[in-house]
Amino acid sequence: MRAKFPVNVHLLFFREDQVLLLRRFNTGYADGQYSVPAGHLDGGETVMAAAAREAQEETGLRLDPGELVFSSVMHRMEDEERVDFFVQVRQWQGEPVNSEPDKCDELRWVNIDKLPGNTIPYVKKAIQNHRAGIVFHEFHG
Repeated sequence: MRAKFPVNVHLLFFREDQVLLLRRFNTGYADGQYSVPAGHLDGGETVMAAAAREAQEETGLRLDPGELVFSSVMHRMEDEERVDFFVQVRQWQGEPVNSEPDKCDELRWVNIDKLPGNTIPYVKKAIQNHRAGIVFHEFHG
């Protein structure tokens, strides 16, 4: 049987020693926990195009695809199996805002060494992997 599962793209915004996190709200998945801006890859869409689209939808920022770089990929095996791409945003104009208050009740910069205890575990691992230069990880939740 061939694998059929969602593919997600996550955006890593870093500013000095901080990372941009949002707290999920009213989504039905990990509500009340922190993540990075993220979303599903649509059919016929590239990973970088999905990253730029999700950045605009969730943070209001229009990104130049040339400022997006691959960070890592994660094969995640939790309740559902997924593949997650993590993309670093090297540069952007303006300050991110919460553009989806119906799905996110907080958007904030957090010290990368002091992530909230309620950060989604695979997201926390991906941030750690980015810092360690690890580009592939199999996550078992």
